[in-house]
Amino acid sequence: MGGGPAGLTAGIYAARGRLDVILLEAKPLTGGQIATTDIVENYPGFPEPVSGAELMDRMRKQAERFGLPFATADITKITPRDDGFLLEGARTSYLARAVIVATGTEPRRLGVPGEKEFWGMGVTTCATCDGPLYRDKPVAVVGGGDSAVKEAVYLTNFASVVYLLHRRDRLRAETVIQEQALANDKIDVRWDTVVTAMLGDAESGLTGLALQNVKTEEASELAVDCVFLYVGVLANTDMVEGLVALDDAGLIITDNDMATNVPGIFAAGDCRSKTLKQVATAVGEGAAAAFSAQEYLTGGPYGAGC
Repeated sequence: MGGGPAGLTAGIYAARGRLDVILLEAKPLTGGQIATTDIVENYPGFPEPVSGAELMDRMRKQAERFGLPFATADITKITPRDDGFLLEGARTSYLARAVIVATGTEPRRLGVPGEKEFWGMGVTTCATCDGPLYRDKPVAVVGGGDSAVKEAVYLTNFASVVYLLHRRDRLRAETVIQEQALANDKIDVRWDTVVTAMLGDAESGLTGLALQNVKTEEASELAVDCVFLYVGVLANTDMVEGLVALDDAGLIITDNDMATNVPGIFAAGDCRSKTLKQVATAVGEGAAAAFSAQEYLTGGPYGAGC
């Protein structure tokens, strides 16, 4: 389940291992969140930067070469049965003897007034998708992690100015990414700042942001044509809630072999409880999950779980 790096890698290994396997993706296009990233420059084997979309397209083509079938299915519930697991979706269901959950995460929203009203009208989570629409316009990025800072740098290719709004007084992104951003004249960092509301109207969409300094409590407004949100993620694990062990963030707990506490269910990628969330780690986990699932199906030890 899942068409990102972890799911595709698991599918490649399972198909190559001659398992009867299918990859289920909630959306028609595979790739996961990394497919919307403009530049990936730390994935081994690519000396030059590669776009997330191209990287995932190559992975999918490799999976297709091994005969991995794909299907669009938004699975909402997994129920154990004597002969395996019933995966239920809105329009179809599947029966599987083993399941690899690689459903990833989705961007978290701020939950402030105006966010819902202006979603898609100047409020977005995809710089690659929407950045070119705001050429020579002022935009804002909310967040201080790798994604926020990388996308802020990317947006300088289009925007007249990029306001980087961060609730703390220092960024959390990798040092090299911070250096790129802080050296860019088109990036204006607003420290200790949160968004309290999104401003605009039904005709024009977003026109600005209401801000507050968390230390001084001073309120202000900032005129921007678009705001890009990178404030964390939510786990796509509702279908296994109450079935497998989850951490406080709703992420799936596994052992080092990607086995959950339920025999026959494995997890890999960003939906798994872990520290580092990168394409490289997701790929490794997908391979491990497929190997463990094969061992489980052929009578090996895996599946007893953590």
